[in-house]
Amino acid sequence: MFTVTQLARHCSLSRGTVLYYESIGLLKRPSRTAGNYRAYGKKDLERLEQICVYRNAGVKLAGIRGLLDGPDSGAAEVLKRRLKEIDVEIERLREHQRAIFRLLRSKRPLGREDMVTKEKWISIMKAAGFTETDMNRWHAEFERSAPDEHQEFLEFLHIPAEEIRKIRAWSKQNAD
Repeated sequence: MFTVTQLARHCSLSRGTVLYYESIGLLKRPSRTAGNYRAYGKKDLERLEQICVYRNAGVKLAGIRGLLDGPDSGAAEVLKRRLKEIDVEIERLREHQRAIFRLLRSKRPLGREDMVTKEKWISIMKAAGFTETDMNRWHAEFERSAPDEHQEFLEFLHIPAEEIRKIRAWSKQNAD
């Protein structure tokens, strides 16, 4: 028999993680000792070890539940799905890597002067068919739904602080 702490240590987990797995039903609630301690058995240990194997493979808890409690034929599908997720993650990281290599190979300096300016942003918006009214409405919605990000965006465009203050004040007044 194992206490929750012994079970957790055996699997290099925290006590809280084991209790969480129990609370969501990945581990069955164990019997209690006369002193009211949880008493886990060998099957509980084996199940927790299997949970750890799947977690180390990156399988989500819902998927682990399906692997452990579902039909045997479902295990392969969960693992195949996880492999596809990993492929997507790897490709995303490779794209990040390629972008970094392009930046490092670029002859232009990597400072703030490479960023988009207010004028460039306005020209992009106009080229996309935005009118002055559309752009004002866009600012008002941005300010209403994400004010901190709106501030960061305006700073990103190298707009002077006083002009940012005016844009945000107008946007707040017209956000309704």
